[in-house]
Amino acid sequence: IPREASKYWNEFYKTHKNNFFKDRNWLFLEFPEILPEKRREELQTEQRSSEHTKINSTNGFSHKNEMSEEGEKYWKKNHGSGSTSVQGYVYNKKQAKSLTDNPQGKNCGEELGRLESFPGSDATYRILEVMHGKCSTRHIEIHLIAENNIPGTFLYCCDFASGAVELVKSHSSYNSAWCSAFVHDVCDDALPYPFPDEILDVILLVFVLSTIHPDRMQGVVNRLAKLLKPGGMLLFRDYGRYDTAQLRFKKGHCLSENFYVRGDGTRVYFFTKDEVWNMFNLAGLTEVQNLVDRRLQVNRKKKVKMQRVWIQSKFQKPLLLSLNNPEETTERHPYR
Repeated sequence: IPREASKYWNEFYKTHKNNFFKDRNWLFLEFPEILPEKRREELQTEQRSSEHTKINSTNGFSHKNEMSEEGEKYWKKNHGSGSTSVQGYVYNKKQAKSLTDNPQGKNCGEELGRLESFPGSDATYRILEVMHGKCSTRHIEIHLIAENNIPGTFLYCCDFASGAVELVKSHSSYNSAWCSAFVHDVCDDALPYPFPDEILDVILLVFVLSTIHPDRMQGVVNRLAKLLKPGGMLLFRDYGRYDTAQLRFKKGHCLSENFYVRGDGTRVYFFTKDEVWNMFNLAGLTEVQNLVDRRLQVNRKKKVKMQRVWIQSKFQKPLLLSLNNPEETTERHPYR
């Protein structure tokens, strides 16, 4: 099956090439964590002073919509005022104090420096965009880092489709000094990454997990969670249950419950919010945001209306696991 999937996606890129890539500005509006904190604050200041922060009726994504607002409400409800910001993320103050008091935590950077050199070993902020046949957002990241000249930031891009990796490397802004694109099958647990565990600040998983067989999803998420440093963030967006794309599938295209095969051989799964929560929780990550985003998209030229459903989530690796009081770092399911 993996061999067939690779074949289908390589054919996809051979056909579409760069015509597939679109300017998805929503990526940095919904996921500002992609950027280091300093640059993130600068962009937020620019957005507040710009007229373009108003919602564009022709754009399916708002600059600040109900998703981010509900996410903030969720944090206040579950963590109260006893939270603080460390490197741009929100943590419980008890966790932050235990990290400061832990000598091992202080020497974490020194230990990393002693490791064998690897691509991005000198970086202070590392991002991994995991793809499984789709690299439509990578070009935006490459543009952003290149144009903003963000020092200390290193971007990893992996895909099991070699055609997708070659497209990334052919980008005019691609530079091996701050970007590494490599072929990698995230479903293969025995296949090592070109960098050690617990070094990533951000993992971007956008419309990727849905392309993987449901039986393999948990293993993929578990492996990715190990790559995050304590406090690191995994950013997720994918198809939600009963999205228009799911309802349009004809008889014979359903491989298993909510898992379908397209006409070109590529596959897609449609998630619920609880399914997403369970997967990332089992991997040891805590919820920062987990929302259903429903949008009405209108194609005026074709006179077609589509009810789109997506799941957007942010899950964080706890700073420390407290043996004395596990409740400090264990997230309670908000829907039970």
